[in-house]
Amino acid sequence: MREKNRTTLRKIEYHKKESFYLIVRGLEVGIVAGLISVLYRFLLSSAENKLMKILDFVKGNPLRISIWFIFLLIIGYFVSIINKWEPMAAGSGIPQINGEIKGHFSANWWKVIISKLIAGTASVFCGLSLGREGPSVQLGGMAGKGVATLTKADKTTQLRMISCGAGAGMAAAFNAPLAGIMFVLEEIHHSFDKNILCMGIVATITADYTSKLFFGQSTTFNYDTVNFPLRQYWILVLIGIILGVSGILYNLIMVKAQDVFKRIKKIPNSVKLPIVFLISGIVGLVMPEILCGGHNMETLLMDNRPSLSILLTLVTAKFLFGAICFASGAPGGTLYPLCILGAYLGGICGTISINTFDLAPQLWEEFVVIGMAGFFSSIVRAPITSIVLIFELTGNMNNLLPVATVSLISYATANLIGVNPLYEMLLERIINTEHEKPKFHSTDEKILKTYIVPVGSKISKKTISNIDWGKHCLVVSIERNGVSITPKGDTVIKDGDELVILISQRRFEKDSAKLEILISE
Repeated sequence: MREKNRTTLRKIEYHKKESFYLIVRGLEVGIVAGLISVLYRFLLSSAENKLMKILDFVKGNPLRISIWFIFLLIIGYFVSIINKWEPMAAGSGIPQINGEIKGHFSANWWKVIISKLIAGTASVFCGLSLGREGPSVQLGGMAGKGVATLTKADKTTQLRMISCGAGAGMAAAFNAPLAGIMFVLEEIHHSFDKNILCMGIVATITADYTSKLFFGQSTTFNYDTVNFPLRQYWILVLIGIILGVSGILYNLIMVKAQDVFKRIKKIPNSVKLPIVFLISGIVGLVMPEILCGGHNMETLLMDNRPSLSILLTLVTAKFLFGAICFASGAPGGTLYPLCILGAYLGGICGTISINTFDLAPQLWEEFVVIGMAGFFSSIVRAPITSIVLIFELTGNMNNLLPVATVSLISYATANLIGVNPLYEMLLERIINTEHEKPKFHSTDEKILKTYIVPVGSKISKKTISNIDWGKHCLVVSIERNGVSITPKGDTVIKDGDELVILISQRRFEKDSAKLEILISE
């Protein structure tokens, strides 16, 4: 009995130390990731403001326009050189972080940070339809990797710090700490890891606090909520289906745009990218509202409540221009632009619904935010993150039920159609291209990975010895109903078990993917 008590006390003491260690690591990641994301946010805001001043200055003057277009071509060529110097900094950055955590590749953290800061700012300064949120996720993840590398953390801790840094980056970009950690758990890990949750909550809150010190505490969308009529919820069901289908079309067209861009092999990227920058210059003179991430469109939407024809024009133009910019591979994100597209789709649905079904005009803002949530949910396939994100962007709990309704129906519709989420599709495409393989130490360090056994899993009710875990994997711990169990060959796996599995670093990419399939099926 005494020996059992000593063992219990040792476990309690270990968990106390581990919790403190995770909190400290979370603070480190949150501060560094928050500061880098704040810097990126400041650079992009300044670049966008200067862009609008330049457009006002050159508009109507052929000589100034010519000089501006020449400058755009030069900047486009410069960005193509940076993309060649560090390919992992191209595009959104979320698939790259996802691949890093899953062991597909290992990016040079400081090169990615430098490349993203410079090339991302240059792209937005030239007006490309790209946002800061996706790059902030990558910048935060690379900041976490940098801290882990400099402090010589083990590989398991490093992967956790990359994950939490990604969440911290999103928290700083959106001022949404809960959405940041939910994004990591739901979109990147697809599971509930208590260690990442502990470290991640600290990191995202710290990053959010850092961001608010510089940019203030006001929410992005402020409006007076009007409760949606319960008898009219069938309209929300219909909107959820529409947004689910729209999200699938968005994913397919975005990926197709990349294919078209890559098929033009006779023209090198050092020429194609400057052409995209030139197109951005032309768009800036004709329709400056659709430039950059979409903050001008956001202001127009919430302050002026545009007519249906203007909404349709802007959402179509923003989508087409965004597809061109995204396909080019210029460093920049799609998260906020797709949120803006969703908001405009919600505004279109709201305008039609209010005019057709005699709803209260004050419900229009409600349609805008549920459109954003539903579109995000169908594209990213992360309904919980979309619900939490809308709550944090609006600071309003009264819209929870309609937002949740549309998000879940949109998510279910997209899943039913069967097209993969956007960032998974992008990750597969990066994996299938040539990239630098991870380098391993001669000691072949082991990595601890946590998995939750879902209800109905094929491994449930089987003994450990009767499951093919793989030669290089070892179940080292099982937590069931808050109690730690030492695994043995005859230990039976049950629904809801939290498995901690030791995986060889050399085999991590293949074995972790195999385990995810094994446990989730």
